[in-house]
Amino acid sequence: MERLEKARQEIAALSEQLRYHDYRYYVLDSPEIADAEYDQLMGRLRELEAAYPELVQPSSPTQRVSGRPLAGFGQVEHRIPLLSLDNATTQEELWDFDGRIQRWLQGPVIYVVEPKIDGLAISLTYEDGVFVRGATRGDGERGEDITQNLRTINSIPLRLRGEDLPPIMEVRGEAYMDRRAFDDLNRRRGEMGETLFANPRNAAAGSLRQLDPSVTASRRLNVFMYAIGYYEGIELTTHWQVLEYLREVGFRVNPLIERCSDVEAVWKYCERIESQRDELVYDIDGVVVKVDNLAAQAALGATGRSPRWAIAFKYPAEEATTIVEDIIVQVGRTGALTPLALLTPVEVAGSTVSRATLHNADILRAKDVRIGDTVIIRKAGDVIPEIVMPVESKRTGEERVFTMPSHCPVCNAEVQRLPGEAVTRCIGTACPAQLVESLVHFAARGAMDIEGLGPALVSQLVEAGLVKDPADLYYLDGSALRTLPRMGEKSVDNLLRAIEASKSRPLARVIYALGIRLVGEAASRELAMHFQTMEHMMAASREELQKVDLVGDKIAESVIAFMAEPQNRGVIERLARSGVNMSEATEEVYSTEAPSPLAGKTVVLTGSLRRYTRQEAAELVRALGGKVTSSVSRNTDYVVAGQDPGSKYTRAQELGVKILSEADLESLVEGRSQ
Repeated sequence: MERLEKARQEIAALSEQLRYHDYRYYVLDSPEIADAEYDQLMGRLRELEAAYPELVQPSSPTQRVSGRPLAGFGQVEHRIPLLSLDNATTQEELWDFDGRIQRWLQGPVIYVVEPKIDGLAISLTYEDGVFVRGATRGDGERGEDITQNLRTINSIPLRLRGEDLPPIMEVRGEAYMDRRAFDDLNRRRGEMGETLFANPRNAAAGSLRQLDPSVTASRRLNVFMYAIGYYEGIELTTHWQVLEYLREVGFRVNPLIERCSDVEAVWKYCERIESQRDELVYDIDGVVVKVDNLAAQAALGATGRSPRWAIAFKYPAEEATTIVEDIIVQVGRTGALTPLALLTPVEVAGSTVSRATLHNADILRAKDVRIGDTVIIRKAGDVIPEIVMPVESKRTGEERVFTMPSHCPVCNAEVQRLPGEAVTRCIGTACPAQLVESLVHFAARGAMDIEGLGPALVSQLVEAGLVKDPADLYYLDGSALRTLPRMGEKSVDNLLRAIEASKSRPLARVIYALGIRLVGEAASRELAMHFQTMEHMMAASREELQKVDLVGDKIAESVIAFMAEPQNRGVIERLARSGVNMSEATEEVYSTEAPSPLAGKTVVLTGSLRRYTRQEAAELVRALGGKVTSSVSRNTDYVVAGQDPGSKYTRAQELGVKILSEADLESLVEGRSQ
């Protein structure tokens, strides 16, 4: 009995800890512990529950996905009808709504406004703070019982936070799938040859109506809760108080919800949210406007299908039907090849659309869009709309299948698609379509560090035809540069000196500057140290490349493809002829009889340093044998803090990680131990 009681207490403590960390992660988006530590807590709880199955509670964090697939969904009767909203589509209609409210209530009205999430309405019932039932809207009177599926959504608490929780409370909200989860889901379905979902709303609805909860759990759904339906045991007078209470007990509430003193403020909110619409990670189709006072809501009541105290201001539709006149391929600044449909112009979301993205070869094949197809297009989140799907019933047999090219349509270099990646890319260093971007990268501080050669000047050089690949930079002459706008004698001399100085950069910088796909700064350093010369690296086989630290199958394949392209080999040869360093220095950067004080240590840099740029400080730490990472954890040995260090400094204090000042770092450079 004593052992059982100890297990009960530990299970209760672990469950409470995990619920708290779920709340921090999924509701507040502010985790306090690393994933590994969370996994340890969950692992221990699973271990105890396996040993003492009689102690497992339905609200346990381990019970989100449980039970066998259902044969079908039962029915749930809503205690208070879950009604739909009337719509307004113009400013005049919104003003009419406000006028009716003021006449009925005989005075000014305060409103609460929120983005109208394009998802699926849900109802959650809690008894004494424990989630017991979840349902869809259905016909407003009755919905489908999808409790098991809703339990899989991490942002829905299985047990509420706090004391004196109501004996019963029914909470209402919207389940949705964000755009990234939607794109990932459709990509996976495309790879498996399955039908794609038309939009995130359909994907969310389909996911919640799965008979197998494990399928729902794999779909990365989320929720925002926005109202309380039936409840007992709590006193609330305004809708704003309702939202605050929902936050307090652990629900995820949209942070964009605001309180407005009049309809003018409501209209400004509608305009502002519409301007931010494409920046949101989820789809919205309007704004919901509600009377704030709950007594006023009750007095206003409802019509047969909609409450009188709320209205949805709807934005222009984001979908339309048109015809694919042709499919072409665009080459982006990073070499990505994107199939683009040329459309019969059509009005979508208030603007005329004549082209739409097909994303990549997998999506194109999965959607089976053909030249001549009638298609549904959608404008949401992208400057260029996308094709949702073809209308197959309108095919005549005259439509033509499009195939992605094997060579870049701009420079004719070979294209490459690495295993596991969806994007096909041109690997030509001198490709005009990506020249400006590749030159800016080449001259950047972490690469060749050519001072003064920024995006504006690079664009001038390219537009004037003075530079057609990175090697051309080293063959520029003063007379040609002086013909450019705002390039006087001093500016030209400074630029030429900076270009000349860049010739002595370490080999690792040169490798990184070339912009080889997947080869970042760390991999460039490892390649330079291993091969010592560019010539040896260019001749390396896949097996030799894979012996290098940080170089796996994908990076090895990327390096081989890059070096096999004649265009790229020509650029490297011309760089070498111009005097650019092509070998790694053999002497040690840090040499002393005593071991390096940072050897094997993990270091995080934060804030602004007085003497060093972030890049220079990182190189200094590496020269002292340390490893630089971007986030603070229990594995961090030191945090080097400059001015305005921010959250990393605070995190280091919380974890007890040693904090070094810039002076401390300089002391280490001079060889003094800390």
